[in-house]
Amino acid sequence: MATDSPPTAGRGSAPPPTVAAWAERLSSLDIPVLGSTGDALELLRADEDNVDAHGIAETVSNDPLMTLKVLVHAASHRGERVVTHAETVTEALVMLGISPFFRAFQRQPTVEEWLHDEPAALDGLQGTMHRAHRRANLALAFAVQRMDPDAAIVHAVALMHEFADLLLWCHAPALQLQIATMQCADPELRSKTAQEQVLHLDVCDLQVELARRWHLSPLLAPSEGSRHVDEAKILTIQLAARLARHIPRGWDSAAVGADIAELAGLLNVSVPNAERLSQEVWNEVGPDPKGISAMC
Repeated sequence: MATDSPPTAGRGSAPPPTVAAWAERLSSLDIPVLGSTGDALELLRADEDNVDAHGIAETVSNDPLMTLKVLVHAASHRGERVVTHAETVTEALVMLGISPFFRAFQRQPTVEEWLHDEPAALDGLQGTMHRAHRRANLALAFAVQRMDPDAAIVHAVALMHEFADLLLWCHAPALQLQIATMQCADPELRSKTAQEQVLHLDVCDLQVELARRWHLSPLLAPSEGSRHVDEAKILTIQLAARLARHIPRGWDSAAVGADIAELAGLLNVSVPNAERLSQEVWNEVGPDPKGISAMC
């Protein structure tokens, strides 16, 4: 059920001591969405009889948090005979039905409302959202280049690749800001190290646990057993994620060079062609927002 104001749990209290405790806390809280998503859904609701799954998906799929919310809901309402995961919003909507979707998702709480009094945290969340779009666009382009028939799934999974980080910006903004401040003070400080100091966990481990609890796609938390089946998809998403993090440091950085070389191997193209493709896709998204960098 949507709420008009954010819950206090997880925002000012001490961090839980374990990954399981963190997952328990976050899975009990609502997920806010972008204000633009909430407004667009209300317009669609007013014309429900003329809306189809693809129309809703076009609105929802641009918002990593709303995408997560829909997939979590679909997984919890999956019939006993349904054994596959809904890996895209369209698949989830087909499974749920249009009217049940609108009944389940009334007016949504928004991140702008939740973080109204914490503008630096809102900047941090928006920066993470922007990186999600960069990552998803890169992953989609790489999947299309590979002629992957599941390119839409790759795009959806890449968009949510950091969903646990987004949830922490919503539900533990003070802790996220503490991590960001530490990394601004020490640019060489790894995210994993800062997270373990402040949150008592690696956020990647938290994402694995939440994906397991919510019965989300294995691609969001790949296990060793699934790697042989989806290895190319997993590598596509991982390379897109690495490039989305490394490119802001400069195209001539050693990290980007290593990523591009690996990408060329994945796509079976030359290194210059892999770099050209990445640059074209990167430039399709607008300039980075000020994000948390304004603190540094």
